[in-house]
Amino acid sequence: MGQSTPTARLPVLIIEDEPILRLDAIDMVERAGFEAVETTSVEDAIGILERRTDIRIVFIDLDMPRGVRGIEIAAAIRNRWPPIEIVLTAASFAKADLDLPVRAEFYAKPILHAEVVAAMRRMAAHATG
Repeated sequence: MGQSTPTARLPVLIIEDEPILRLDAIDMVERAGFEAVETTSVEDAIGILERRTDIRIVFIDLDMPRGVRGIEIAAAIRNRWPPIEIVLTAASFAKADLDLPVRAEFYAKPILHAEVVAAMRRMAAHATG
């Protein structure tokens, strides 16, 4: 009996410090057919992006602890890794109040999974095609 090679799933880096919201994001990403790569901190996220050149989508919570400004991190990701697509989410921001990096999309919490998954699929098509 031969072994079949599973098709590679595009990894999505999830940066979310709240455990329940992180688990929800992981579930959403995996149900959509992506590989979830998770972290709770910006520092760890940078390390993952330095090691994992296959990551093309980042899902980041703008409401990060310890004074870290998620929008600045998103801009830094855009500048350092231009091919990466960015999905931003927050409960305490409105899209109109944000200066979004190029090719970043914002979704207010609570997010609608169908909207975010549709965005990730569009981004994946752009990233791989």
